[in-house]
Amino acid sequence: MNIDSIKNGYVIDHIEAGKGMEIYELLNLNELDCQVAIITNAKSKKTGVKDIIKIDRNIDLDFDKLGFIDPGVTVNVVKDDKIIEKKKLSLPEKIVNVAKCKNPRCITSVERELDQIFILTDKEKNVYRCKYCEMSLK
Repeated sequence: MNIDSIKNGYVIDHIEAGKGMEIYELLNLNELDCQVAIITNAKSKKTGVKDIIKIDRNIDLDFDKLGFIDPGVTVNVVKDDKIIEKKKLSLPEKIVNVAKCKNPRCITSVERELDQIFILTDKEKNVYRCKYCEMSLK
């Protein structure tokens, strides 16, 4: 299999196997008019297998969304065929409009224009709670 390198853009690497498509959809990468490659089940020395996404353009990436879905992700910034920066992500302290509160009594169920805001309350267990009703995402 041959996938070209990118001149300017991003390589989202070390994605947990199976989460590549979830990231693709959440970041709306299907709306881009540039080349986007999704590699699934690539060999990994660390984890055995991983997913990789290559984006052949500099775009605004939402690092909070990426960190929420997979905090182990690395984002390589590529310029003129060279990696100029490596960003290691972690769980964001707050996510906005990434997930929806499942509590039917939450204010966000009634007031649809309110942002869906979740705060990281337990970093070790990856627990986020709704800012308004404190319902857990998990």
